[in-house]
Amino acid sequence: MNHVRTIALMMAAGKGSRMKADKNKVYLELCGKPVLYYSMLAYEKSRVDEIILVVTPGDEEYVRKEIVERYGFRKVGKIVPGGSERFESVSLGIRSCPDRGEAYLLIHDGARPFIRPDQIDLCIEETGKYKACAMAMPVKDTIRIVDEEGFSLSTPDRKTLWLMQTPQCCLLSEARVAYKRMMDAWDGDITDDVMVLERYIGRHSRMIRGSYDNIKLTTPEDMVIGETILNKYLGDKQ
Repeated sequence: MNHVRTIALMMAAGKGSRMKADKNKVYLELCGKPVLYYSMLAYEKSRVDEIILVVTPGDEEYVRKEIVERYGFRKVGKIVPGGSERFESVSLGIRSCPDRGEAYLLIHDGARPFIRPDQIDLCIEETGKYKACAMAMPVKDTIRIVDEEGFSLSTPDRKTLWLMQTPQCCLLSEARVAYKRMMDAWDGDITDDVMVLERYIGRHSRMIRGSYDNIKLTTPEDMVIGETILNKYLGDKQ
């Protein structure tokens, strides 16, 4: 069986508004290293062939020197500026992917530093089987649908609800088509890549069970939780 190239889009554009930080949250230190370092390390150790970093415009040289070169990441093929919204940044990242035949595309949030290489490799395998998949976990809490005034309307069956994570994966060729259609429509209510595939090319993604540790660091409280997760992970390695 021929090897299919795998490209990871590492989404690292953004601001530190909800983190209440004066810089991009992926540059904040977690146990002595930038948050982005841990995501990058997992992909460096995985079967991914190439990493394309999508960063805040103007941060390209900083990321090259302080992340890529400082920590010796060798799989980074490009560092490209993102856009004003996440979906625009993903689109720009897709457009920067080399056009050398079919490839698997894994889209990952750089603020999810607890992804593991074996989970990434599983996603690559599942993309080969199903053409699209996403790492996720079943919700543990009851979810309620409420009206605009905050009153409960209904309670969906918890067994059908999953908490979305990254990577979210698909064929590069399908990502190109889906994201072009979405950008033409400038569909601002898109919240993740699975939605783009479903809405614009009818591709449904298989959910791949990951880990509840694969959280996205968004608020200052998340950094405290993140240190606990990282210390546990490092302790398991010793």
